[in-house]
Parts: sequence; structure tokens; C-alpha cells
Amino acid sequence: MRYGFVVPFASERQFVELARLGEARGWDAVFSWEAVHGPDAWVTLGAAAVETSRIRLGTLLTPVPRYRPWDLAGRVATVDRLSEGRVVLGAGLGAVNGNWLAFAPDEGRAVRAAQLDEGLEVYAGLLAGQPYEHEGRFWTVRPVTELVPPPPVQRPHPPVWVVGMLVRGRSRQPSLDRAARWQGIFPAVSGGPEGSSGLTRDGLGEIVEHLRRVRSDLGLPWESYDVVIEGDSHGGFGDIHGPASEWADLGATWWVESWWDLPGGEEGVAELFRRVDLGPVR
Repeated sequence: MRYGFVVPFASERQFVELARLGEARGWDAVFSWEAVHGPDAWVTLGAAAVETSRIRLGTLLTPVPRYRPWDLAGRVATVDRLSEGRVVLGAGLGAVNGNWLAFAPDEGRAVRAAQLDEGLEVYAGLLAGQPYEHEGRFWTVRPVTELVPPPPVQRPHPPVWVVGMLVRGRSRQPSLDRAARWQGIFPAVSGGPEGSSGLTRDGLGEIVEHLRRVRSDLGLPWESYDVVIEGDSHGGFGDIHGPASEWADLGATWWVESWWDLPGGEEGVAELFRRVDLGPVR
């Protein structure tokens, strides 16, 4: 089991300081998050990349449907090179809140799901190298013949962890099938209370069983696949409070502390630093 933490709020400079502190205290990863309009997570992660040497850097998560996929590929690859191969892309549909709707209407979950699938396909295709072309529902890509960017360090592309939701009572599980095609999953179960992933240990067992079967059918290895649990060892946010070892026994490979309930302002930032300074609860 490896251990990371999400920074729910902090200035860009504070994020870099938290990343440096996390590395010194034995954390394995630090994550930012993205709104449609707000501080640029990838610029911030790039700054953290050059101030650290071991800790992994990523998003939890990136709303892929809001991106042109070539812009996303360029940002992720840049941070991957700056970090010498330590970046991971956390991907999902995105939360349709006021920050999203201020700039674009919601075309519906089905459209966003299709944009997520096509966006990730183009992301992977571009980072795998040229020549690459794509003709899809939302985007058209022709081979790049001049000003070709350098490749990322992680080949064929930095890993992608995708939100995957088990919907009980359905024979088809398209969300889990999507996650199985990539390098990791943020597992969830439909029908949980608001602010919760709805995930239980039984639910994770069902999810892992489904993922193993799909990856086997696709000829993809299970050993390198990551199953990422969002929890709060300090007992605040959500209903998953550990211990992490109980989830590892079910196939989880990462425990990410998600302290979304901390208050904003100086008090919350001070508590963030205190918790990161304690190191992961192993």
C-alpha cells in the first residue's frame, strides 16, 4: 500500500511547501484538483515537481470533458518531464456546479462520458508519438509534422486513474469497463449518501473482481493496476476512515487522505501542514 494526500485548498506556494514536506515525511504522492475556472493545477504541480525528487504528483481529479485533449496532453507531459516521470492523471467527468455552468451548459452525463472516452483516447494517442491521427465525434486530429513536442518520460504516456462506479442491479458496467482500460481506478458505488463514494469493503470486492475479469479479457496485466481508496484517517470527511490495511487485503494499492471537510483560511492550512507533518497513518 502506498500513501498520498489531497490538498483541498492552499495557495500555489503553500502547495509546493506541502509537497516538499510530504516528501520529507514519507508520503508517496500529493494531489491537486481542478475547477473549470481557478488556479492552474498543472502549473502548480510543475512548480512542485522542480522542488521535489521522489514524491508522485497528480490530480484528483481533472474534468477531462472541459479540455481540448491536446492541451491536456501538453500539460501532463510537461509536468512529467519536469518531474522526471512522477506524474499521474486522475480523470473523471467533472462536477457540474456553478463554476462549470458559468462558462458552458451541461449537455448531459452521456455526452460528458463520451467526451471523457474520446478525450483520453486522443491524450494517449498524442503522447504515444507521431504520426497520430484521429477522426471522432468531438475532435479531429491530423499528424503533427512541425514543432513536434518531446515525449513524456513515462511511456507510452503518464498513467491515468479513472473514476469507476459500480451500479448494482445492472449487467453492464460501462464506468468500470472504462476504468479497466486504463492504469487505475477511483472506485465508487452508486446510491451512497451525498459527499460519499458509497464504497464498502463488499463493494470493493465486487469491483476488483469485475476489473480483473475485464482486464484479463483485454489481455492487460493486473499486477501493475492501481486501486485508489480515498479515506480520512483523522475521522472527518466521508465514511472511510481506515485502517488502510483492511482495504489492501481486498486489492487496494493506494490510500489517499481526502481532507475535504477542513475549514478554509489560515486555520485549515495550519491543520493541513500539521497532518502532512505527521506522515501517513500506516
